[in-house]
Amino acid sequence: MKKFLIYIAKISVITILIAFLLDGLYTYIFMHSNDRGKIEKVFNSQAQKYDVVFLGSSRANNHFVAKMFEDKGLKAFNYGMSGGHLFEASLMLKLMIERKYQIKNIILEADLNLSNEHQAEGISAKFLPYIHNSEVIKNHFLNETDFNELYYIPFYRYIKYDGKIGFREVVKVLKKEKTNTLDNLGYYPLGKHKNANMKNNIVNLNPLKHNKYYEEIKNLCKANNINFIALMTPMCENTKGLNYFDKVKKAYPEIHNYENVVIENKYFSSCGHMNDKGAKIFTAKILKDFFLE
Repeated sequence: MKKFLIYIAKISVITILIAFLLDGLYTYIFMHSNDRGKIEKVFNSQAQKYDVVFLGSSRANNHFVAKMFEDKGLKAFNYGMSGGHLFEASLMLKLMIERKYQIKNIILEADLNLSNEHQAEGISAKFLPYIHNSEVIKNHFLNETDFNELYYIPFYRYIKYDGKIGFREVVKVLKKEKTNTLDNLGYYPLGKHKNANMKNNIVNLNPLKHNKYYEEIKNLCKANNINFIALMTPMCENTKGLNYFDKVKKAYPEIHNYENVVIENKYFSSCGHMNDKGAKIFTAKILKDFFLE
């Protein structure tokens, strides 16, 4: 029995050592990656200066054409993250501030994402390789139910989110495989699809009266002398429940409602996302209203 217990103890120690080793190896690899996604681009960057930074979900990623701002002499980048929520947008801004970014204007897409305070696990997982190397990332996850496991158990986060930060992603980083995430200054243009879904129903969607992460972004901008511009972006004309945007305006009067700036289906790739033509019309309107005048 004693030999068996010693054997189990040895196996346990070896397993823990391997977990620590793999954790350190994976983390080291991610900390030397900066051309596969927006999160590692910020984490592994030096201080940057921007006139305009865009934040939000896919409705930011697909709607704000950063090059149109650059063409007007404004240094800009679209840090919108498809699938992301305000949880990730707030953390991205915190990370920029931690990295000493100088930003004059933040344009935040704040509409559908005001209805929840959840993390988008597929996106938030991409911050986790750096949780031991960034106080803002650590503190942002501090109140999540699985924080202790993510922070204290070696290699746990890489196993749990293997599809996002696991072995395949590590191999791609080592091979220096690039993605199109950073192309077009972060803006991802969509095409016009013949069989696209041009119907949507948001009747049961309601904005939270006090969205924690929206307030964080607003307060971070105030504390760092960043001009804060929050916008609602367009949806297709067949959407049911468009009074949701009126609810947002009532709860958050400072958010500018641009939902009906582009309405025709020909300018949409799907009901909630404009195609490249629609995005350019929308971006031109934002430029005119907030910058050119």
